Amino acid sequence: MLVLKLPRVTPAFSMYLPHPCSLKEVVNLLKFSATAKSLRFGKTIHAQLVVRNQTSKDSDITQINSLINLYSKCGQSKCARKLFDRMLQRNVVSWSALMMGYLHKDSGRVKEGKQCHGYLLKSGLLLHQYVKNALIHMYSRCFHVDSAMQILDTVPGDDVFSYNSILSALVESGCRGEAAQVLKRMVDECVIWDSVTYVSVLGLCAQIRDLQLGLQIHAQLLKTGLVFDVFVSSTLIDTYGKCGEVLNARKQFDGLRDRNVVAWTAVLTAYLQNGHFEETLNLFTKMELEDTRPNEFTFAVLLNACASLVALAYGDLLHGRIVMSGFKNHLIVGNALINMYSKSGNIDSSYNVFSNMMNRDVITWNAMICGYSHHGLGKQALLVFQDMMSAGECPNYVTFIGVLSACVHLALVQEGFYYFDQIMKKFDVEPGLEHYTCMVALLGRAGLLDEAENFMKTTTQVKWDVVAWRTLLNACHIHRNYNLGKQITETVIQMDPHDVGTYTLLSNMHAKARKWDGVVKIRKLMKERNIKKEPGASWLDIRNNTHVFVSEGSNHPESTQIFEKVQQLLAMIKPLGYAPDVGVVLHDVEDEQKEGYLSHHSEKLALAYGLMKIPPPGPIRIIKNLRMCDDCHIAVKLISKATNRLIIVRDANRFHHFREGLCTCNDHW
Repeated sequence: MLVLKLPRVTPAFSMYLPHPCSLKEVVNLLKFSATAKSLRFGKTIHAQLVVRNQTSKDSDITQINSLINLYSKCGQSKCARKLFDRMLQRNVVSWSALMMGYLHKDSGRVKEGKQCHGYLLKSGLLLHQYVKNALIHMYSRCFHVDSAMQILDTVPGDDVFSYNSILSALVESGCRGEAAQVLKRMVDECVIWDSVTYVSVLGLCAQIRDLQLGLQIHAQLLKTGLVFDVFVSSTLIDTYGKCGEVLNARKQFDGLRDRNVVAWTAVLTAYLQNGHFEETLNLFTKMELEDTRPNEFTFAVLLNACASLVALAYGDLLHGRIVMSGFKNHLIVGNALINMYSKSGNIDSSYNVFSNMMNRDVITWNAMICGYSHHGLGKQALLVFQDMMSAGECPNYVTFIGVLSACVHLALVQEGFYYFDQIMKKFDVEPGLEHYTCMVALLGRAGLLDEAENFMKTTTQVKWDVVAWRTLLNACHIHRNYNLGKQITETVIQMDPHDVGTYTLLSNMHAKARKWDGVVKIRKLMKERNIKKEPGASWLDIRNNTHVFVSEGSNHPESTQIFEKVQQLLAMIKPLGYAPDVGVVLHDVEDEQKEGYLSHHSEKLALAYGLMKIPPPGPIRIIKNLRMCDDCHIAVKLISKATNRLIIVRDANRFHHFREGLCTCNDHW
């Protein structure tokens, strides 16, 4: 008996079959190749069989079936079909092996599958349970669930595998009602559930966020003992995570006897989905200590945690690990890298990942388009969209949010309405609230405030929310239309009396106009309603340490040097035309005192410290929790020119790239 361990085969696959080689040995080798999905090794065996003339029409049916099985499992359905067509005799195994190629999820070879179905009906082979299940599985994997259900209803002899195939397809395609009907039928027919059934049922619970049903399933699992199955437990952890029950997810994880990478990834995902980003990364450290190697899904979760934390340094380290681990060409990892770099302020690295990806899907394109738009690089976003169209990728709902946002940044009113009215309709994308809000922002950006208000009043397809009205209010602030701004404020406050952003914007507008009575009135109203303005805070990472600065704060150990640096920078930019915009200070005090308030804004403190500690030509990346004030925006523009540094600031609205005295937002944010 020839024994072969695949990992020891050389990259050239120079292994040859000894002569003579028994049929049993050949079949075992082909079976091993199919299981390992080693197409190159399997082809080597096939080639030597051809040389020895052992693949003719008269060859042993078992050997040909093994070759068909090999090519089917390796996604080579055409090669499998050629071998099948040459066979003089076929049995149940021949047909089942061929259908394995057609049920491959990404092949979509329904036409060939239906041909097999027709022959099986004529030959009577469909009555074999194994063949029936293979056919149901083929239709289910190709999402032709109606055809799968028809076989289930018309051909006698149902087992749990038949139902599992249909159930998993329905859950995966989001057909919740139909999935519930199949479950009811299984209960009515007393079909005993197995681990695959429970995985599908828990997946349904996760989709509909039904915690009570999930708890019932968990109780049933405890009775059957399947709760200790690592894949069932991983799905249960995922269900708890999607239902917001992180503690239950962790409790289930901690109770596992054996933890594999699937279980670890499930609990990491639960923490991520519920906003526990730091805990996600800390838990990954424990995973490493248990010597569990991450897979592509684990890395995607970790990268998304980094994106939410704006942890660029950690994301860079993960990127290096990904390259060393061989996962860089996985689609889900590439998409997560684009997202991480974009949200961490390094849009150039996002594009580098994007341009080097071997495969792309709509999520890839959306991540790049929306990333450019969020950074104010509208021209680049629209160029990527054009490339997306040239590549034949179909845009979706999210794509057009990015495209319309790009038009907003570029103030392309006509082009924006062209995309909104015609291109979205061409691709059968129904506009939603986000798209309509983009159109309000587009009109507001162009200074067409009356048109924007009229657009909102005449559009009845959507229910406008606070964000949409505040978008128009922000445009009123930028274009100094105080009368309309006051009207909109009343509308927003009626919708949400505790929306602090609206009060702040209106107060800023009064301060700009030096209407201090209005500022006092707004502050009094906020105090009466117990509405507190969030203090401004900015932070930046330097050598893996995060430094946080609060406006007018002096808690940093180097505060004295930082304040001195701020004064040096302000003195440096005054010859370039800087004049403190005291109108943004919401205090009725002397201008000199207002200048003092302005110099202690958190982004100025963070920038001063960044210039002290980050040597040129490295960029300085700052994150701020609130919108940048007008004065800081002007100051940072001029500082970028005076110091010849790239300064990237992410505020509550967007990214600002300051370079040589200019900002990518073109002074609209």
